[in-house]
Amino acid sequence: MNSKASLALNDDRVIDPRQFRDILGHFPTGVVAVTAADNEGRPVGMAVGSFTSVSLDPPLVAFLPDKSSSTFPKIRAAKRFCANVLGSDQQDVCRNLSRKGNDKFTDVEWAPTPSGMPRILGSSAWIDCEIAAVHDAGDHHIVVGRVDHLELDTPESPLIFFQGRYGAFATAETHA
Repeated sequence: MNSKASLALNDDRVIDPRQFRDILGHFPTGVVAVTAADNEGRPVGMAVGSFTSVSLDPPLVAFLPDKSSSTFPKIRAAKRFCANVLGSDQQDVCRNLSRKGNDKFTDVEWAPTPSGMPRILGSSAWIDCEIAAVHDAGDHHIVVGRVDHLELDTPESPLIFFQGRYGAFATAETHA
């Protein structure tokens, strides 16, 4: 079995990683910028397509960073994060936060949340959280955050990722 070309499951089934990505790419996801302040107060962040609500009582959300991420350890050390729901016009912000390196916020405008985490200006909404738990999940972590504050900044269409491309949600008004 070629480990580069397949994923082995416990019962000897084999899943091709490219096929796995291609098929799951048919499920559209919203794009969220997860941000925090490092130990020197500088903004750090990453773009994720794996953000979800978890619970209303208590209010919990989650995101799933890759274990190889160089940014997530900084977010984890902050013990807090802000989930910024990117708007359909913020592809450039997504690209900046997807880059490697420390200059991700060079062209990103932000302001602090009530807890001091960076919230990205122009985002559709932002959710200020404390990390409640981090669980192991294969080659990713599941990070659960307890929501402390959240606001809707603009009711514009969110940025969506679908079949390897960015786009926007088409509303009924768009087709009228």
